[in-house]
Amino acid sequence: MQRGLSGRFEPATFGGETVRAFVPDPLPPKPPLDLSQLQQPLERASLAVGRLDSVSTLLPDTAIFLYTYVRKEAVLSSQIEGTQSSLSDLLLFELEEAPGVPIDDVTEVSNYVDALELGMTRLGEGFPISSRLLREIHAVLLSRGRGSEREPGEFRRSQNWVGGTRPGNAIYVAPPHEEVGASMGPLEQFLHDEEDGLPVLIKAALAHVQFESIHPFLDGNGRVGRLLVTLYLCASGVLCEPLLYLSLYLKQQRDEYYRLLTVCRTEGDWERWVAFFLEGVSVTADDAVNTARALVGGFSDDAMRIQGLGRKAGSVLRVHEALRLRPVAALPEVATRTGLSFPSVASAMEELMALGIVRELTGKKRNRVFAYSTYLDLLSEGV
Repeated sequence: MQRGLSGRFEPATFGGETVRAFVPDPLPPKPPLDLSQLQQPLERASLAVGRLDSVSTLLPDTAIFLYTYVRKEAVLSSQIEGTQSSLSDLLLFELEEAPGVPIDDVTEVSNYVDALELGMTRLGEGFPISSRLLREIHAVLLSRGRGSEREPGEFRRSQNWVGGTRPGNAIYVAPPHEEVGASMGPLEQFLHDEEDGLPVLIKAALAHVQFESIHPFLDGNGRVGRLLVTLYLCASGVLCEPLLYLSLYLKQQRDEYYRLLTVCRTEGDWERWVAFFLEGVSVTADDAVNTARALVGGFSDDAMRIQGLGRKAGSVLRVHEALRLRPVAALPEVATRTGLSFPSVASAMEELMALGIVRELTGKKRNRVFAYSTYLDLLSEGV
Protein backbone atom coordinates (compact mmCIF):
# COMPACT_ATOMS: atom_id res chain seq x y z
CA MET A 1 0.00 0.00 0.00
CA GLN A 2 1.43 3.36 -1.01
CA ARG A 3 0.66 5.89 1.72
CA GLY A 4 2.94 8.61 0.45
CA LEU A 5 5.71 10.23 2.45
CA SER A 6 5.94 8.63 5.92
CA GLY A 7 7.43 11.67 7.59
CA ARG A 8 8.42 15.23 6.85
CA PHE A 9 11.50 17.04 5.59
CA GLU A 10 13.13 19.64 7.80
CA PRO A 11 15.86 22.06 6.70
CA ALA A 12 19.25 21.32 8.25
CA THR A 13 22.44 23.29 7.83
CA PHE A 14 25.81 21.58 7.70
CA GLY A 15 29.11 23.00 6.46
CA GLY A 16 27.41 26.11 5.16
CA GLU A 17 24.85 24.30 2.99
CA THR A 18 21.19 23.68 3.75
CA VAL A 19 19.74 20.22 3.06
CA ARG A 20 16.45 18.44 3.65
CA ALA A 21 16.65 16.07 6.62
CA PHE A 22 13.96 13.39 6.96
CA VAL A 23 11.99 13.14 10.22
CA PRO A 24 9.88 9.93 10.33
CA ASP A 25 6.30 9.91 11.57
CA PRO A 26 5.70 7.84 14.74
CA LEU A 27 4.76 4.18 14.35
CA PRO A 28 2.54 2.39 13.53
CA PRO A 29 1.94 3.44 9.91
CA LYS A 30 -1.30 5.18 8.99
CA PRO A 31 -3.47 3.87 7.44
CA PRO A 32 -2.77 0.61 9.30
CA LEU A 33 -0.85 -2.25 7.69
CA ASP A 34 -2.84 -4.53 5.40
CA LEU A 35 -2.17 -7.73 7.33
CA SER A 36 -4.01 -9.84 4.75
CA GLN A 37 -1.04 -9.31 2.39
CA LEU A 38 1.35 -10.52 5.06
CA GLN A 39 -0.48 -13.55 6.45
CA GLN A 40 1.43 -16.23 4.56
CA PRO A 41 4.95 -14.82 5.04
CA LEU A 42 4.10 -14.20 8.70
CA GLU A 43 2.99 -17.81 9.19
CA ARG A 44 6.14 -19.14 7.51
CA ALA A 45 8.36 -16.87 9.60
CA SER A 46 6.57 -17.75 12.84
CA LEU A 47 6.93 -21.48 12.17
CA ALA A 48 10.60 -21.07 11.30
CA VAL A 49 11.28 -19.10 14.48
CA GLY A 50 9.44 -21.75 16.49
CA ARG A 51 11.70 -24.44 15.05
CA LEU A 52 14.73 -22.29 15.82
CA ASP A 53 13.62 -21.71 19.40
CA SER A 54 13.42 -25.49 19.90
CA VAL A 55 16.97 -25.99 18.59
CA SER A 56 17.92 -27.07 22.12
CA THR A 57 16.21 -30.39 21.35
CA LEU A 58 18.85 -30.97 18.65
CA LEU A 59 21.87 -30.05 20.73
CA PRO A 60 23.07 -31.62 23.98
CA ASP A 61 23.99 -28.09 25.12
CA THR A 62 22.67 -25.00 23.34
CA ALA A 63 25.69 -23.06 24.62
CA ILE A 64 27.90 -25.15 22.31
CA PHE A 65 26.14 -23.63 19.31
CA LEU A 66 25.39 -20.22 20.78
CA TYR A 67 29.01 -19.38 21.64
CA THR A 68 30.23 -19.57 18.06
CA TYR A 69 26.97 -18.58 16.34
CA VAL A 70 26.94 -15.26 18.21
CA ARG A 71 30.49 -14.66 17.01
CA LYS A 72 29.55 -15.47 13.43
CA GLU A 73 26.85 -12.82 13.62
CA ALA A 74 29.33 -10.32 15.06
CA VAL A 75 31.62 -10.90 12.08
CA LEU A 76 28.81 -10.63 9.53
CA SER A 77 27.26 -7.52 11.05
CA SER A 78 30.65 -5.81 11.16
CA GLN A 79 31.48 -6.89 7.60
CA ILE A 80 28.40 -5.00 6.40
CA GLU A 81 30.09 -1.90 7.85
CA GLY A 82 33.32 -2.68 5.99
CA THR A 83 35.53 -4.73 8.32
CA GLN A 84 37.62 -7.60 6.93
CA SER A 85 37.73 -9.80 10.03
CA SER A 86 36.86 -13.51 9.75
CA LEU A 87 35.43 -15.86 12.37
CA SER A 88 38.82 -17.48 12.93
CA ASP A 89 40.39 -14.00 13.30
CA LEU A 90 37.96 -13.19 16.09
CA LEU A 91 38.51 -16.50 17.88
CA LEU A 92 42.28 -16.05 17.65
CA PHE A 93 41.93 -12.50 18.99
CA GLU A 94 39.97 -13.83 21.97
CA LEU A 95 42.87 -16.21 22.64
CA GLU A 96 45.17 -13.15 22.59
CA GLU A 97 46.79 -14.40 19.40
CA ALA A 98 47.52 -11.93 16.61
CA PRO A 99 44.75 -12.01 13.97
CA GLY A 100 45.40 -11.81 10.26
CA VAL A 101 43.61 -8.48 9.77
CA PRO A 102 44.05 -4.90 11.05
CA ILE A 103 43.56 -4.84 14.80
CA ASP A 104 40.78 -2.22 14.56
CA ASP A 105 38.72 -4.63 12.45
CA VAL A 106 38.82 -7.51 14.90
CA THR A 107 38.42 -5.18 17.90
CA GLU A 108 35.24 -3.82 16.32
CA VAL A 109 33.88 -7.36 15.96
CA SER A 110 34.84 -8.25 19.53
CA ASN A 111 33.00 -5.15 20.76
CA TYR A 112 29.87 -6.42 19.00
CA VAL A 113 30.01 -9.69 20.94
CA ASP A 114 30.39 -7.75 24.20
CA ALA A 115 27.49 -5.43 23.26
CA LEU A 116 25.15 -8.35 22.58
CA GLU A 117 26.15 -10.08 25.80
CA LEU A 118 25.50 -6.86 27.72
CA GLY A 119 22.08 -6.54 26.10
CA MET A 120 21.11 -10.11 27.02
CA THR A 121 22.39 -9.64 30.57
CA ARG A 122 20.34 -6.47 30.98
CA LEU A 123 17.21 -8.19 29.66
CA GLY A 124 17.81 -10.99 32.16
CA GLU A 125 17.97 -8.37 34.91
CA GLY A 126 14.56 -7.05 33.90
CA PHE A 127 15.65 -4.04 31.82
CA PRO A 128 13.13 -3.17 29.10
CA ILE A 129 14.09 -2.38 25.51
CA SER A 130 14.63 1.35 25.85
CA SER A 131 16.74 4.29 24.78
CA ARG A 132 18.80 3.78 27.92
CA LEU A 133 19.56 0.17 27.02
CA LEU A 134 20.42 1.05 23.43
CA ARG A 135 22.80 3.75 24.64
CA GLU A 136 24.49 1.26 26.97
CA ILE A 137 24.87 -1.20 24.10
CA HIS A 138 26.25 1.56 21.88
CA ALA A 139 28.77 2.53 24.54
CA VAL A 140 30.19 -1.00 24.52
CA LEU A 141 30.05 -1.27 20.74
CA LEU A 142 32.25 1.81 20.32
CA SER A 143 34.30 1.37 23.49
CA ARG A 144 37.55 0.45 21.72
CA GLY A 145 39.11 0.90 18.31
CA ARG A 146 37.46 2.53 15.32
CA GLY A 147 34.59 4.86 16.23
CA SER A 148 35.62 5.24 19.90
CA GLU A 149 35.82 9.01 19.40
CA ARG A 150 32.24 9.14 18.03
CA GLU A 151 30.40 9.80 21.31
CA PRO A 152 29.91 6.19 22.54
CA GLY A 153 26.69 5.79 24.50
CA GLU A 154 25.31 9.20 23.57
CA PHE A 155 22.67 10.29 21.11
CA ARG A 156 24.27 12.52 18.53
CA ARG A 157 24.50 16.26 18.92
CA SER A 158 25.24 17.00 15.28
CA GLN A 159 23.94 16.10 11.85
CA ASN A 160 24.66 12.71 10.25
CA TRP A 161 23.85 11.06 6.94
CA VAL A 162 24.21 7.84 4.94
CA GLY A 163 26.40 7.67 1.85
CA GLY A 164 28.23 10.57 0.25
CA THR A 165 30.91 12.84 1.62
CA ARG A 166 28.50 15.41 3.08
CA PRO A 167 24.74 15.83 3.54
CA GLY A 168 24.50 17.65 0.20
CA ASN A 169 25.43 14.52 -1.79
CA ALA A 170 24.21 11.88 0.68
CA ILE A 171 21.83 9.02 -0.11
CA TYR A 172 19.89 9.76 3.07
CA VAL A 173 20.01 12.61 5.58
CA ALA A 174 18.77 11.65 9.05
CA PRO A 175 16.68 13.96 11.26
CA PRO A 176 18.35 17.05 12.72
CA HIS A 177 19.94 16.15 16.05
CA GLU A 178 17.33 18.21 17.91
CA GLU A 179 14.70 15.70 16.71
CA VAL A 180 16.47 12.53 17.92
CA GLY A 181 15.05 12.43 21.44
CA ALA A 182 11.59 13.39 20.23
CA SER A 183 11.69 10.54 17.71
CA MET A 184 13.17 7.85 19.96
CA GLY A 185 10.54 8.36 22.65
CA PRO A 186 7.60 7.32 20.43
CA LEU A 187 9.63 4.37 19.08
CA GLU A 188 10.12 3.12 22.63
CA GLN A 189 6.40 3.53 23.31
CA PHE A 190 5.55 1.61 20.13
CA LEU A 191 7.73 -1.33 21.17
CA HIS A 192 5.91 -1.60 24.49
CA ASP A 193 2.38 -1.01 23.22
CA GLU A 194 0.53 -4.31 23.73
CA GLU A 195 -2.79 -2.94 22.53
CA ASP A 196 -1.95 -2.31 18.86
CA GLY A 197 -2.66 -5.93 17.82
CA LEU A 198 0.51 -6.25 15.75
CA PRO A 199 2.48 -9.53 15.87
CA VAL A 200 5.94 -9.29 17.41
CA LEU A 201 7.75 -10.15 14.18
CA ILE A 202 5.97 -7.35 12.32
CA LYS A 203 6.69 -4.88 15.11
CA ALA A 204 10.36 -5.86 14.94
CA ALA A 205 10.34 -5.17 11.19
CA LEU A 206 8.76 -1.74 11.63
CA ALA A 207 11.01 -0.81 14.56
CA HIS A 208 14.16 -1.66 12.61
CA VAL A 209 13.27 0.76 9.80
CA GLN A 210 12.28 3.45 12.28
CA PHE A 211 15.55 3.13 14.17
CA GLU A 212 17.57 3.27 10.95
CA SER A 213 15.60 6.34 9.84
CA ILE A 214 16.23 8.16 13.13
CA HIS A 215 19.92 7.17 13.03
CA PRO A 216 20.34 8.39 16.61
CA PHE A 217 24.11 7.83 16.94
CA LEU A 218 27.04 9.33 15.08
CA ASP A 219 28.35 5.83 14.28
CA GLY A 220 27.28 2.22 14.75
CA ASN A 221 23.59 2.69 13.86
CA GLY A 222 23.48 -0.29 11.50
CA ARG A 223 24.91 -2.68 14.08
CA VAL A 224 22.66 -1.40 16.88
CA GLY A 225 19.65 -1.57 14.55
CA ARG A 226 20.34 -5.23 13.79
CA LEU A 227 20.92 -6.00 17.47
CA LEU A 228 17.60 -4.32 18.27
CA VAL A 229 15.74 -6.98 16.25
CA THR A 230 17.30 -9.91 18.11
CA LEU A 231 17.00 -8.32 21.54
CA TYR A 232 13.37 -7.34 20.94
CA LEU A 233 12.46 -10.91 19.94
CA CYS A 234 14.12 -12.21 23.11
CA ALA A 235 12.49 -9.56 25.31
CA SER A 236 9.09 -10.39 23.79
CA GLY A 237 9.49 -14.11 24.51
CA VAL A 238 9.55 -15.16 20.85
CA LEU A 239 13.08 -16.51 21.39
CA CYS A 240 14.64 -17.86 24.55
CA GLU A 241 18.19 -17.43 23.24
CA PRO A 242 19.64 -14.86 20.81
CA LEU A 243 19.76 -17.23 17.84
CA LEU A 244 18.14 -15.19 15.06
CA TYR A 245 20.42 -12.86 13.12
CA LEU A 246 19.60 -11.24 9.80
CA SER A 247 23.06 -9.94 8.90
CA LEU A 248 23.89 -12.65 6.34
CA TYR A 249 20.51 -12.20 4.62
CA LEU A 250 20.89 -8.41 4.58
CA LYS A 251 24.47 -8.72 3.35
CA GLN A 252 23.34 -10.94 0.47
CA GLN A 253 20.33 -8.70 -0.30
CA ARG A 254 22.05 -5.41 0.45
CA ASP A 255 20.78 -3.39 -2.53
CA GLU A 256 17.18 -4.52 -2.02
CA TYR A 257 17.45 -3.83 1.71
CA TYR A 258 18.48 -0.21 1.19
CA ARG A 259 15.94 0.25 -1.60
CA LEU A 260 13.09 -0.90 0.63
CA LEU A 261 14.17 1.39 3.47
CA THR A 262 13.80 4.25 1.00
CA VAL A 263 10.42 2.92 -0.20
CA CYS A 264 9.13 2.98 3.39
CA ARG A 265 10.20 6.59 3.81
CA THR A 266 9.20 8.08 0.48
CA GLU A 267 6.22 5.94 -0.56
CA GLY A 268 4.96 4.62 2.75
CA ASP A 269 4.80 1.08 1.34
CA TRP A 270 5.57 -0.71 4.58
CA GLU A 271 4.01 -3.99 3.44
CA ARG A 272 6.77 -4.59 0.87
CA TRP A 273 9.44 -4.09 3.50
CA VAL A 274 7.69 -6.29 6.07
CA ALA A 275 7.29 -9.12 3.52
CA PHE A 276 11.02 -8.85 2.73
CA PHE A 277 11.88 -8.87 6.43
CA LEU A 278 9.68 -11.90 7.15
CA GLU A 279 11.27 -13.80 4.26
CA GLY A 280 14.64 -13.01 5.81
CA VAL A 281 13.46 -14.32 9.16
CA SER A 282 12.27 -17.57 7.55
CA VAL A 283 15.46 -18.12 5.59
CA THR A 284 17.72 -17.20 8.48
CA ALA A 285 15.91 -19.32 11.06
CA ASP A 286 15.83 -22.36 8.75
CA ASP A 287 19.53 -21.95 7.99
CA ALA A 288 20.34 -21.85 11.70
CA VAL A 289 18.34 -25.03 12.36
CA ASN A 290 20.04 -26.80 9.44
CA THR A 291 23.43 -25.69 10.73
CA ALA A 292 22.64 -27.05 14.19
CA ARG A 293 21.59 -30.39 12.67
CA ALA A 294 24.74 -30.54 10.57
CA LEU A 295 26.79 -29.72 13.65
CA VAL A 296 25.27 -32.56 15.65
CA GLY A 297 25.80 -34.95 12.74
CA GLY A 298 29.41 -33.86 12.41
CA PHE A 299 30.05 -34.33 16.12
CA SER A 300 28.62 -37.85 15.94
CA ASP A 301 30.56 -38.83 12.81
CA ASP A 302 33.84 -37.54 14.23
CA ALA A 303 33.29 -39.33 17.55
CA MET A 304 32.74 -42.61 15.70
CA ARG A 305 36.01 -42.14 13.80
CA ILE A 306 37.85 -41.42 17.04
CA GLN A 307 36.48 -44.57 18.64
CA GLY A 308 38.27 -46.51 15.93
CA LEU A 309 41.60 -45.50 17.49
CA GLY A 310 41.27 -48.23 20.11
CA ARG A 311 43.12 -47.60 23.39
CA LYS A 312 43.96 -44.02 22.42
CA ALA A 313 40.31 -43.13 21.94
CA GLY A 314 39.56 -42.16 25.56
CA SER A 315 41.86 -39.14 25.79
CA VAL A 316 41.21 -38.12 22.18
CA LEU A 317 37.45 -38.10 22.81
CA ARG A 318 37.97 -35.82 25.82
CA VAL A 319 39.95 -33.38 23.68
CA HIS A 320 37.26 -33.63 20.98
CA GLU A 321 34.61 -32.74 23.55
CA ALA A 322 36.61 -29.68 24.67
CA LEU A 323 36.83 -28.50 21.05
CA ARG A 324 33.07 -28.83 20.71
CA LEU A 325 32.78 -26.16 23.41
CA ARG A 326 35.50 -23.91 21.95
CA PRO A 327 36.39 -24.78 18.35
CA VAL A 328 39.62 -22.75 18.40
CA ALA A 329 41.96 -23.48 21.32
CA ALA A 330 45.59 -23.68 22.40
CA LEU A 331 47.00 -26.76 24.12
CA PRO A 332 47.21 -25.30 27.66
CA GLU A 333 43.52 -24.30 27.54
CA VAL A 334 42.51 -27.79 26.38
CA ALA A 335 44.62 -29.37 29.13
CA THR A 336 42.83 -27.22 31.71
CA ARG A 337 39.40 -28.06 30.28
CA THR A 338 40.01 -31.81 30.07
CA GLY A 339 42.16 -32.38 33.15
CA LEU A 340 44.66 -34.21 30.94
CA SER A 341 48.41 -33.62 31.03
CA PHE A 342 49.97 -31.34 28.41
CA PRO A 343 51.76 -34.28 26.67
CA SER A 344 48.50 -36.26 26.55
CA VAL A 345 46.64 -33.32 25.00
CA ALA A 346 49.43 -32.75 22.47
CA SER A 347 49.37 -36.43 21.50
CA ALA A 348 45.57 -36.43 21.20
CA MET A 349 45.68 -33.33 19.02
CA GLU A 350 48.16 -35.05 16.69
CA GLU A 351 45.70 -37.94 16.35
CA LEU A 352 42.88 -35.53 15.55
CA MET A 353 45.02 -33.82 12.92
CA ALA A 354 45.87 -37.18 11.37
CA LEU A 355 42.13 -37.91 11.12
CA GLY A 356 41.55 -34.52 9.45
CA ILE A 357 39.28 -33.38 12.29
CA VAL A 358 41.57 -30.62 13.51
CA ARG A 359 43.96 -28.21 11.80
CA GLU A 360 46.66 -25.95 13.21
CA LEU A 361 46.14 -22.25 12.50
CA THR A 362 49.36 -20.41 13.30
CA GLY A 363 52.05 -22.38 11.40
CA LYS A 364 54.26 -22.10 14.48
CA LYS A 365 56.17 -24.90 16.21
CA ARG A 366 55.49 -23.41 19.65
CA ASN A 367 52.33 -21.84 21.10
CA ARG A 368 50.26 -23.55 18.47
CA VAL A 369 46.52 -22.96 18.10
CA PHE A 370 44.16 -25.61 16.78
CA ALA A 371 40.76 -25.37 15.11
CA TYR A 372 38.00 -27.95 14.92
CA SER A 373 37.85 -27.94 11.12
CA THR A 374 34.32 -29.25 10.54
CA TYR A 375 32.82 -26.94 13.13
CA LEU A 376 34.69 -23.81 12.03
CA ASP A 377 34.11 -24.41 8.32
CA LEU A 378 30.39 -24.98 8.89
CA LEU A 379 29.96 -21.79 10.92
CA SER A 380 32.17 -19.79 8.54
CA GLU A 381 29.85 -20.28 5.57
CA GLY A 382 28.81 -16.88 4.24
CA VAL A 383 31.38 -15.02 6.35
